[in-house]
Amino acid sequence: MGKGLGGASAGANLYRKIILSYTYVAIWIFLSFTVIIFNKYILDKGMYNWPFPISLTMIHMGFCSTLAFLLVRVFKLVEPIGMTRELYSSSIVPIGALYSVSLWLSNSAYIYLSVSFIQMLKALMPVAVYSIGVIFKKETFRSQTMANMIGISFGVAIAAYGEAKFNAWGVFLQLGAVAFEATRLVLIQILLTSKGITLNPITSLYYVAPCCFAFLCIPWIFVEYPTLRQQSSFKFDFVLFGTNSTCAFALNLAVFLLIGKTSALTMNVAGVVKDWLLIAFSWSVIMDRVTAINLLGYGLAFLGVCYYNHAKLQALKAKESLKKIQPSDEEAGLLAEQKSDRADENGQLGRKIDAQL
Repeated sequence: MGKGLGGASAGANLYRKIILSYTYVAIWIFLSFTVIIFNKYILDKGMYNWPFPISLTMIHMGFCSTLAFLLVRVFKLVEPIGMTRELYSSSIVPIGALYSVSLWLSNSAYIYLSVSFIQMLKALMPVAVYSIGVIFKKETFRSQTMANMIGISFGVAIAAYGEAKFNAWGVFLQLGAVAFEATRLVLIQILLTSKGITLNPITSLYYVAPCCFAFLCIPWIFVEYPTLRQQSSFKFDFVLFGTNSTCAFALNLAVFLLIGKTSALTMNVAGVVKDWLLIAFSWSVIMDRVTAINLLGYGLAFLGVCYYNHAKLQALKAKESLKKIQPSDEEAGLLAEQKSDRADENGQLGRKIDAQL
């Protein structure tokens, strides 16, 4: 009877975990979907027509910096880490610089490219992360993995060939955003994770967002400020930009929730689902033209990304099973001591026998 109750309780806990995992995935997909469509609406010339991606990114970073400061310093909901000036300048500043350029370029791409095509180009993210990881020696070069990366790139190239409204400058901006974002992710592993420093989204925004804002000020002064100054008729819509910034902040929290409660691999798989939903939405609601060659190319890239995620999952399972099989360092030390003691005892016994003989 007790076993039956225990089994039922374990089954209920399993179902609860599954439901929560799907809830986290749904929240992240919804917020990511919302931010992408929202940014496209604001920046696109055929919609809200406010083509100032640096200004929009600065609004996001300013809003996130302010809110993170209030949560950390005023309400004290999150404790800041011991951040020295040297650590900030050597780790946070380069990560913030890369993040600011990545956001600037990715938001700029929405002016020139459709939402569907941008999502297709984002399929190159695993290729960029793996390639840069190999360059920085954070990933091991494997010919099979590289062949998979080439397959993904080939699929994206076909999708680009079939794009109805191809814009070379927009593609350049999006590819640049992918390259800078991939470099940022690798540098996070090198500069922070290797030092045992972990940042949740609030502390991450608390340290990184002001740095991003400062870096974005430099191109903003020369690129967008002169044009904005001439537009005296423009009135800042606090409701529109406030809602947009709130969604961007909530997305950062959702990323932490998803990775913290599930895994980064789950986020990658959920990202593939989100991309297909955005492509369908872009085609059916925004009326972006999606060609058969687009879908063929992205389908090939999609299969490559799925295989890559599957390979990562298998490697993760193998690593976990190896941890279970291998004893811990402490246990290994005790075993070695026991073997050494037994060897000493056997040696002493042997010497006694030899002496008696």
